[in-house]
Amino acid sequence: MTDPVFLITGASAGIGAATARHAAEAGYRVVLAARRADRLAALADELGGARRALPVPCDVTDWTQVSALVERARAEFGRVDVAFANAGVSVGGTFLGGQADPDDWREMVLANVYGPAITARAALPALVETRGHLLFTGSGAGRGVRPGNLYSATKWALTGMAQNIRAECVGTGVRVTIVQPGQVATDMQRGNRTDAPMLSADDVARAVLYAVAQPSEVDVNEILLRPTGQDPHR
Repeated sequence: MTDPVFLITGASAGIGAATARHAAEAGYRVVLAARRADRLAALADELGGARRALPVPCDVTDWTQVSALVERARAEFGRVDVAFANAGVSVGGTFLGGQADPDDWREMVLANVYGPAITARAALPALVETRGHLLFTGSGAGRGVRPGNLYSATKWALTGMAQNIRAECVGTGVRVTIVQPGQVATDMQRGNRTDAPMLSADDVARAVLYAVAQPSEVDVNEILLRPTGQDPHR
């Protein structure tokens, strides 16, 4: 089978699961990575079973697991055309105090910065072979100052990482995109600001597929999307 292959981390829910559904509808075989194996298995069954969807439990902060994820995708599906480093964590608290445990911050920094970095490192050799596409889930919070907000700082770091990788990939044919959504109605919101305008996970997934669907000579580097009416300070 020669259908292109779309690898997604954080695929068990939210933006990742929505993107997997849109990618499958667009004709991609999908590689689904996340820590929740039961959800991955159910999504893989929904998207066509073993011939069309490969569920791979994976902790994106573990290099051994991430590199094995890419190798398994290549071994079972023969190629990787798109890699979407989507997995991430949101933890509250401020530098002056608050409810967050600094150990939770460590998990967030690893998931939001180190995880995408090693996902890119593992996937890029395969993407160079296919002249493929590397994408990241950033955040609108990664474009402006959020007082005392370490989550925002991790997404600032990811914005810079995407630019650095794009520069390194010049001449390889690999395209690099960071999608920066505003507030999205996912589990990450943890019930906060439920009365605020929200994007859906499908809204973000459509933005991802828009970037991927452009002609090979078009490299959409950044997509910033917010729900209509979002507070400008959010």
